[in-house]
Amino acid sequence: MDSKNILVVDDDAGLRDLLQQYLAAQGFQVTTVADGVAMDAYLAAHTADLVILDLMLPGEDGLSLARRLRARSELPIIMLSARGEDIDRIVGLEVGADDYLAKPFNPRELLARIRALLRRSEPLQARSEPVSADACRFGDFQLNVEARDLHKNGTNIALTAGEFNLLRIFVEHPNRVLSRDSIMDMLKGYERAPFDRSIDVRVTRLRRKIENDPNAPVYIRTVWGEGYLFAPDGSR
Repeated sequence: MDSKNILVVDDDAGLRDLLQQYLAAQGFQVTTVADGVAMDAYLAAHTADLVILDLMLPGEDGLSLARRLRARSELPIIMLSARGEDIDRIVGLEVGADDYLAKPFNPRELLARIRALLRRSEPLQARSEPVSADACRFGDFQLNVEARDLHKNGTNIALTAGEFNLLRIFVEHPNRVLSRDSIMDMLKGYERAPFDRSIDVRVTRLRRKIENDPNAPVYIRTVWGEGYLFAPDGSR
């Protein structure tokens, strides 16, 4: 895994140099650029396995860049911000970032999050609780666990690694209320802060892809005060 290519987008030259040296010493291939224009130029000619994206950038900001990246690919994104406010974290996740880290940060924490996110982006290993073929079907959808894809009436529905892993948790635990903490525990490797709303944000993103009306969901239902319940038959 440590031979993966990481693209760092940050206008702080000192931080770029630090991350270049530190992550390269951990075995990663690292490319650094200062803004969105340079990011686009790099990605037009090269591939990256993960992007570390600063929120505050000259020109097009990190939120806009993350939204554009997510619209065209499932490339894992870690956002950085010097402000570290909850609203920044929530908005970053809403536009498609997979994780968020406030500056200043310990490089070892960033490394742990990179490795966790790359693990979640790879095929999941078989678990002790097998998933039956029926558990992978709900409504007009077919979830292929081995291929890590979702189809609706034969049409592929693009999922990020985080969305796939969240949906797999739901189909493995149908008709059961799952608390946010239990979902967090099953999403191995994810770091969370107190009162983090990231699970709510991820559920909202997933509902947009599988619900006919995300505001009146029939598959992923909110159980107020307890968590979420996945109803594969979609009946009320």
